[in-house]
Amino acid sequence: MRPNLKIYNGNIVTPNRIIPGGTLLISNGKITAVSAEDMDAPGTVAIDAEGKYIAPGFIDIHVHGGGGHDFMDGSVDAFLEIARTHARYGTTAMVPTTLTCEKEDLLHTLAIYEQAHAQNRNGSQFLGMHIEGPYFAMSQRGAQDKRYIRKPDPAEYREILSKSNVISRWSAAPELEGALEFGRYLRSKGVLAAVAHTDAIYEEVLEAYEQGYSLITHLYSAMSGVTRRNAFRYAGVIESAYLIDGMDVEIIADGIHLPPPLMKLVYKLKGPARTALITDAMRASGMPPGESMLGHYRSGTKVIVEDGVAKLPDRSAFAGSVATADRLVYNMISIAGVPLTDAVTMITATPANIMGVSAQKGSLVPGKDADVVIFDEQINIDTTIVNGRIVYSRYPQKILEA
Repeated sequence: MRPNLKIYNGNIVTPNRIIPGGTLLISNGKITAVSAEDMDAPGTVAIDAEGKYIAPGFIDIHVHGGGGHDFMDGSVDAFLEIARTHARYGTTAMVPTTLTCEKEDLLHTLAIYEQAHAQNRNGSQFLGMHIEGPYFAMSQRGAQDKRYIRKPDPAEYREILSKSNVISRWSAAPELEGALEFGRYLRSKGVLAAVAHTDAIYEEVLEAYEQGYSLITHLYSAMSGVTRRNAFRYAGVIESAYLIDGMDVEIIADGIHLPPPLMKLVYKLKGPARTALITDAMRASGMPPGESMLGHYRSGTKVIVEDGVAKLPDRSAFAGSVATADRLVYNMISIAGVPLTDAVTMITATPANIMGVSAQKGSLVPGKDADVVIFDEQINIDTTIVNGRIVYSRYPQKILEA
């Protein structure tokens, strides 16, 4: 059973301001009250925030793994351990993400998701699966395994979507033959269509947007910028992201995939309401540097983790992030100069809007799910609460008391 909680003596973070000395009440997994003053709440477990920040739980809509596990490992334990790992860093909800693979492996992963979702009680909540690939431009595959990259196959994706209802988003290259039809079909099934690993030009991205593609996956990574064709210049996906006002973007704000000037540019041009922070984390997230594996632990791609990022062994390209959500927020504040309220919005309200769950998550409002994090000035996580349940605390006695 979840106890009723009272979190007091904290600075409550809202999209527009910070409420000093505020109090938050939680009952039956929901937020019941938010106040600028202390409130009497008999029968609750009281948590003193000690002047730290009280914010909505972080929502990571693009994550592959962590804690030594990858969602492509195909086991319930891997799913649950990844959820527990990222909860330690403030993530209260996530969208598990696949890599390019064979249809059978994908269907197996989707089936494992359903089992893990039913058992997930002590980690970040799952918000459906993100299928990344296999419909990508070979020239922009990055660390994706080229053996599995192919054009959209209606028979294949229709079968997959008919066999599983847990897919919440799917990323593809919109310039490929059949990709527009694919985007329309995704939208007809209530699945978010996203642009990724692509060499598209502006005209192709605009048409894709009109057909239902509404998100740019990891902006700047594995996509076209300004290019020349027959001596003429064409705007690419990067420019399209800025030119199409209604297009949402996600960025890996680890300070490595995007250097500070680009982080500042995205914030300046797209703003916090259209920009989601993502980890894109692979299995080495939360682990020491060294050798690791992208994808399945037996058949994936070998990588090396150094300089705070995963790289291909020849160091020719990044092979995934090892970021955690707390560091994304810290980086946006400390190296991109973004106000704390906006940095938090980019990993709470904005991803909630993108994924269509803003009625339940993304802000500290009475009636919404009690997904809460408490952190200090350096965004070190003190406590993580998912649906009113304390799943992580620096101070174990808080969990024992609750």
